[in-house]
Amino acid sequence: MSLDSSGTLFIVAAPSGAGKSTLVNALLEREPGISLSISHTTRPPRPGEEYGRHYYFVERAEFEREVAEGVFLEHAEVHGNFYGTSRNTVQDLLQQGRDVLLEIDWQGAAQIRKAKSDCVSVFILPPSRAELERRLRGRGSDSAEVIERRLRNSRGEIAHAHEFDYIIVNDRFEDALDGLRAIVQAVRQRSGLQCQRHADLIRELLAEG
Repeated sequence: MSLDSSGTLFIVAAPSGAGKSTLVNALLEREPGISLSISHTTRPPRPGEEYGRHYYFVERAEFEREVAEGVFLEHAEVHGNFYGTSRNTVQDLLQQGRDVLLEIDWQGAAQIRKAKSDCVSVFILPPSRAELERRLRGRGSDSAEVIERRLRNSRGEIAHAHEFDYIIVNDRFEDALDGLRAIVQAVRQRSGLQCQRHADLIRELLAEG
């Protein structure tokens, strides 16, 4: 299925604990016109998470069936759980002219770049390893074993940061959010998009009297 569209596909990835979800939620509150694509996952819900709002929580057998049916634009195993992005959901939003944001890992980002080379990718880094560990332990939602696995895996995830278009260090939250918003706003002003969206205006301005 082609992903040609008038909307822009944004990817935001980060190691667990870098503050990706908090930044994304704040961005969505401040930037109209961006839709968050809700991922499917086999991970159990954390306290306060809702089906269809945070994730579509599914059993592993159902997820594997959807993979076989080609439901997902991308899918990956992360920290022992599977995550996937619905191809049809993303395509429908893009064709409506809406920008779409995916919160995914580096593996999914690599798959998306192959399907839609003009996507815009952002990697979020923590300010230090000590702060990353502090944030993970401070969430209070994961066992010590899960936290240790996430810390181990973070090295492999961060090793792929250079593959992304932009990197933001989430030290001071408001500065990181300003950086993320600046990326979105700059992308929206790219000449290719503006020429497409304002074709009638450009023709009028070029017309001879």
